[in-house]
Amino acid sequence: MPKTQRPLSPFATDAVRLLGQLVRKARIEKRMTTTDAAVRSGISRGLLNRIEKGDPTCAIGAAFEVAAVLGVPLFDSEQSTLAHTLTTNRELMRLLPRSVRRRRTEVNDDF
Repeated sequence: MPKTQRPLSPFATDAVRLLGQLVRKARIEKRMTTTDAAVRSGISRGLLNRIEKGDPTCAIGAAFEVAAVLGVPLFDSEQSTLAHTLTTNRELMRLLPRSVRRRRTEVNDDF
């Protein structure tokens, strides 16, 4: 049975394509073959090709690993800054509620 593809917003589609283009550009600038980049990233060559083409069904962890191996900046280029941002956001997340529930709407039965 074929996989059903989830619809993506134009913004998400463009973001996936941009990441693929950045990965491909970095790989070519480093003069790496697809096989070398895939081996260093721990993925198959086919998955690397799909990431470079902007396939939205690729695992985000695999795409981020390839980007990290090739030196594509995702959030911040320094590990210490990224770690600090992660810690700050983790503390902020503790202050937020665990779940969001819809507010109950009162039924207006006055006719």
